[in-house]
Amino acid sequence: MTSSLPELISEDSILLDAEAADWQSAVRLAGGLLEQAGIASAEYTQAMVDNVVENGPYIVIAPGFAFAHARPSEAVHRTGMSWVRLKDPVDFGSGDNDPVSLVVALAAVDSKDHTHALAELSGVLGDDDLRAAVDTAPSPEAITAILRGEDQPTKAPETTKKSSGGSEQHLILTVCGNGLGTSLFLKNTLEGVLDTWGWGRFLNVEATDTISARGRASEAKAILTSGEIAKSLGDVGIPVKVIENFTSKNELDSALRELYDV
Repeated sequence: MTSSLPELISEDSILLDAEAADWQSAVRLAGGLLEQAGIASAEYTQAMVDNVVENGPYIVIAPGFAFAHARPSEAVHRTGMSWVRLKDPVDFGSGDNDPVSLVVALAAVDSKDHTHALAELSGVLGDDDLRAAVDTAPSPEAITAILRGEDQPTKAPETTKKSSGGSEQHLILTVCGNGLGTSLFLKNTLEGVLDTWGWGRFLNVEATDTISARGRASEAKAILTSGEIAKSLGDVGIPVKVIENFTSKNELDSALRELYDV
């Protein structure tokens, strides 16, 4: 059974206009909320910080947004998330996506239960109106109302693009340090683009970690990932596309067009 976003982020796990001296303090604030809720222990908070130290700031997956997480471990008691909006943004060292004003932390007992919630979160943060709404929401109650889909602006339906393709199903890998968090964000956004194109039956998208990606590169058409992870992967024999904003359908659309010469 998969959990929805409002089920994983409670009002008690939302902190607004918090003060943090640097990125480590920001991640520790998010981890502290997980600890207070009984979701994870202090060891998990440290693991989230260590993840950035070891792998770089790849968790900053969109302008102003960092998705803090680490591998499942005994330090995670149950799957849950926390939400920290900073009073003053901080730099993570992620280039164009800095500075960060929103840190969402995930603690997961496995790689399955939270996938639906990540798709919902990607939808919220990838929508300009909804992102503006959560950035200005006056209270945790207002945040949870937005996450539940209440009082959202009416959207015009997207126009489906007509595309043709062969019958062969290509594999595209979305990759992060542990295959658990940011790679799933990227997978969700990419699948949204494929749905718009009508190419969902032609491409299979899988989220994975760097070690598995190297082993499976020969099976795949391409790898999509962050700049930091691309450097760690090196030459894997297939195109590796660097994505700056993991919630941007426009950027993923452009990457696909370049990959398939559309």
